Amino acid sequence: MLKFLRRREAPRPLPSLGEDRRVYAVGDIHGRLDLFDQLLELIERDDARRHPLPCHLILLGDLVDRGPHSAQMVERAMALQDVTEKVHFIKGNHEEVFVSAARGSSQYAGYCRRIGGVQTLASYGLDVGSSERMTDEDVASWMLNHVPRSHVDFLDRFEDMLTMGDYLFVHAGIRPGLPLQAQTAADLHWIRSEFLNHRGDHGYVVVHGHSIRAKVDEKPNRIGIDTGAWSSGKLTAIGLQGTERWFLQT
Repeated sequence: MLKFLRRREAPRPLPSLGEDRRVYAVGDIHGRLDLFDQLLELIERDDARRHPLPCHLILLGDLVDRGPHSAQMVERAMALQDVTEKVHFIKGNHEEVFVSAARGSSQYAGYCRRIGGVQTLASYGLDVGSSERMTDEDVASWMLNHVPRSHVDFLDRFEDMLTMGDYLFVHAGIRPGLPLQAQTAADLHWIRSEFLNHRGDHGYVVVHGHSIRAKVDEKPNRIGIDTGAWSSGKLTAIGLQGTERWFLQT
């Protein structure tokens, strides 16, 4: 009986960031400046024990809302940008909503409050009881007059996505099957099931946040690192260098 030998496919090469830099990407912070400070210490210690390389820090969006220190987190991010050019900020859906509300949109002000913006307003000086009693129009007017324009402009300048080596960094994910240049901001900031359930190759390994999981959600085509820091106390970073991949967590 003839036996037909099946040709083995060559193993696919491991995704690589490249050997000339090291990257730490941080998931959704949501106003937990305390956890971000802890994670920065872990990153600094981890980087120090490895051989010297240019080190990039990528924040994957949703710096604000839900946690208690959104305004202070924005200040810290702005200070980081002043210190180094190797920090990158990706825009999340919460930045998108916050910016529109702070520019006077009552529609977005109402939505902002429903997705954790009450805590953000408190961090800027509007106590929770007052903000909950105000109309959407009043909240939009308050934000227009009390949220520093430097904060609004800073958040609005965040990138929608960033590529390095074989990795793509984005807040929510991408629309499967569309080239990067055809992706919309709406998908990059908000997409969930169509991206999360897709098992095909995206051309890059996508590192993202947005969709909370109890632990790192590592798949062949994507890596989700939103571990719900605002409520779980677990803020997660992925470290990348060459074909190496590791995780740090508060």
